[in-house]
Amino acid sequence: QVRLVESGGGLVQAGGSLRLSCSASGTLIGAKTMAWYRQAPGKERELVASVTNGAVTNYADFVKGRFTISRLYAKNTIYLQMNSLKPEDAGAYYCTARFIVGPTGTHWGQGTQVTVSS
Repeated sequence: QVRLVESGGGLVQAGGSLRLSCSASGTLIGAKTMAWYRQAPGKERELVASVTNGAVTNYADFVKGRFTISRLYAKNTIYLQMNSLKPEDAGAYYCTARFIVGPTGTHWGQGTQVTVSS
């Protein structure tokens, strides 16, 4: 089993930056894909960014050019650097790691809250 714990959320003014971290209890080396999702109140959860074990990244159009996803295997950690934040970026952010061997399946963290004031 893999346990993911997000941190780094908080309150920031529009235009500001935050860096979210997601620490895994075990190694992420076997994870095929790692991703960040978010969910605003009253809205469905949506994919923000993902990165494969081959370092291929993918971003939702609404964060392209502002957010960067990265992973550091040595620390079993996934990051989401968020710049030029907008009020509409507010919500709960969740990290995921999908394994096809070992702890098979998609594992989710408990989320971290991001609030952006205008």
